[in-house]
Amino acid sequence: MPLTFPDIPALLAHGHDDVIDVRSPAEFAEDHIPGAMNLPVLDNEERARVGTIYKQESAFQGRKTGAALVFANAARHIGGPLAGREGGWRPLVYCWRGGQRSGSFAWMLSEIGWRAETLKGGYQSWRRMVNAMLHDTPLPHRVILLDGNTGTAKTDILHRIQNQGGQIIDLEGLARHRGSLLGGGSAPQPSQKGFETQLAVALAKLDPAKPTWVEAESNRIGTILVPPSLWNAMKVAPRVEIDAPMNARVGYLCDTYSDVLEDGPRLRALLDHLRPLRGHEVVDAWHQHSTEGDLPALTQALVSQHYDPAYTRARRLAGHDPIETLNLDGLDPACLDR
Repeated sequence: MPLTFPDIPALLAHGHDDVIDVRSPAEFAEDHIPGAMNLPVLDNEERARVGTIYKQESAFQGRKTGAALVFANAARHIGGPLAGREGGWRPLVYCWRGGQRSGSFAWMLSEIGWRAETLKGGYQSWRRMVNAMLHDTPLPHRVILLDGNTGTAKTDILHRIQNQGGQIIDLEGLARHRGSLLGGGSAPQPSQKGFETQLAVALAKLDPAKPTWVEAESNRIGTILVPPSLWNAMKVAPRVEIDAPMNARVGYLCDTYSDVLEDGPRLRALLDHLRPLRGHEVVDAWHQHSTEGDLPALTQALVSQHYDPAYTRARRLAGHDPIETLNLDGLDPACLDR
């Protein structure tokens, strides 16, 4: 009988030796249950082909073609990635909605003698749990926002809070983006569903009775949207603001964003996106600093002419004053630790 789990913590504590996702690689890449391995019984092309036969010819032909492919692929998995599993191995198998793909693969594993079980509802049951937490119900967590203008080392401070025993959610880390025009990294961002899976797991591990620190962000981090349950909590959360001298912020940003600031073509393309907002004269001056290799001058101009005004406007619209402002003398490691 397929297994059911009441919530995310219960599913994460499933107790099986392995979790096997038998969906196609494309489905798995978009999102999957944390810790699952992908052993597709139909690859991307095969899944599309079976679906076409099912719709254009007949359900019988689609099932017959699908069965031949499923069992052929399953045999390769058994002789390959699963060849070393011992007799007492106990896997949990799932597909899109707990249907034929996971049922067929689990049946074959069980016939060998392994204690295979399936997840009722498949991936969709996991997605319903994530939606319930992040879209449908208020979060029970006590959120505190760490605020401050660009270059005040908020992310570094956030991780120092964690190192000193505090609870945090690192939204930029989960989104693989530093949260600004220049914030994109070399690695692609996760899908929206993949981000939400990581966020739900992170929240499920926290104690709602203790404060959870979150960096003050907009509701979009690169291409990722902060889901409504967390965003609603962030909108009313108390804020602690970090302030630091301009020269310290410029030095910190030059170090933190050196990968972007030193990549002339990439930087020019990013800055040009701001022409409608800041005007040609301002952006041309930024380009001139970049061409001359004067990265501190460029960084200070970006902060004073773009980032600080944008933050000031956003705070004015939000209408929330900080409960405390921490005025830092600098942004060196010792200062950040304090």
